[in-house]
Amino acid sequence: MKIELGLTSFADNTDLHTETGAQSAISNAQRIRNIIEEIEIADQYGLDVYGLGEHHRPDYAVSDPVTVLAAAATKTKHIKLSSAVTVLSSDDPVRVYERFSTLDAVSNGRAEIMVGRGSFIESFPLFGYNLNDYDQLFNEKIDLLISINRNEIVNWEGHIRPSIENLGVYPRAEHGPLPITIATGGTPESSLKAGALGLPITYAIIGGDPKRFKRNVDMYKSIAESYGHDAKALSVATHSWGYIAETDEQAKREFFPSVKASHDILAKERGWPMYNENSFEREVGPNGALYVGSPETVATKIIETIEALGITRFMLHTPVGSIPHERTISTIKLLAERVKPIVDKYFENK
Repeated sequence: MKIELGLTSFADNTDLHTETGAQSAISNAQRIRNIIEEIEIADQYGLDVYGLGEHHRPDYAVSDPVTVLAAAATKTKHIKLSSAVTVLSSDDPVRVYERFSTLDAVSNGRAEIMVGRGSFIESFPLFGYNLNDYDQLFNEKIDLLISINRNEIVNWEGHIRPSIENLGVYPRAEHGPLPITIATGGTPESSLKAGALGLPITYAIIGGDPKRFKRNVDMYKSIAESYGHDAKALSVATHSWGYIAETDEQAKREFFPSVKASHDILAKERGWPMYNENSFEREVGPNGALYVGSPETVATKIIETIEALGITRFMLHTPVGSIPHERTISTIKLLAERVKPIVDKYFENK
């Protein structure tokens, strides 16, 4: 049983928080350069995939993941390069396909597209879209993207997005259709949509017991089968916040301040309660969604999640907030050198 382990990032760039106190955030330009190095290290140490998120706000450095992934492609050889996610509702499927087919060429076939509706909504007014069209925008655009991915010459009828009549989209991906995955935070609509379309799905599990997503996975597979797709052939992935250090105590001590800083920015915007150590400890525990601790602790929790949900890919989302670059590099190395061998050995005869 092949289990893929990898990373995701939103290029967080809030103020740094360490044991010695707060420091100013680095420039977005430096954060982007750091990400390229992180992807390079992940590839060198044998991780399987790196996904980079799209945001349009000051506390995240990357608005165009494909450009950053293309830069990383020239420095890597094996790692798959994905968005995490492309906010398809406020983008154009033609340009999405063109950018990713170009990334696919630069990376020699390692590009993947992970699309979502978008939990952050800054891109909608920025690009002139009406939030009242939230669902219709996504449904139209995923339909068009699939059509472009399958057909060089496109004939497609839209309502919000203008129709396309007998036009080609170039360049074409060299090795056939690009992998397209739907990402979701757990809304039933996304599981239903991915299942109906027969597309792989990625669940962002950032709170509560990961095992509760079993009902989402079951719904997804049931819908896929009802539409005539082979559910066994469809991959299910998860990604969750995490951090690895030599000991559980060190990992929690180093990770909590940056998680709190990031969470509290969103809490002020969305009316959430401020983050505290009780919430952190609950999520770090065996039934929580944070994968934080020693390599052995994190490996055990990943294995339990894989078995409970039947996933074939797990991605550790790190950093959350901002932590020193060297600590992110250390987490990547520990995931590859210490966690991955434990997970691989456990599943090698499954």
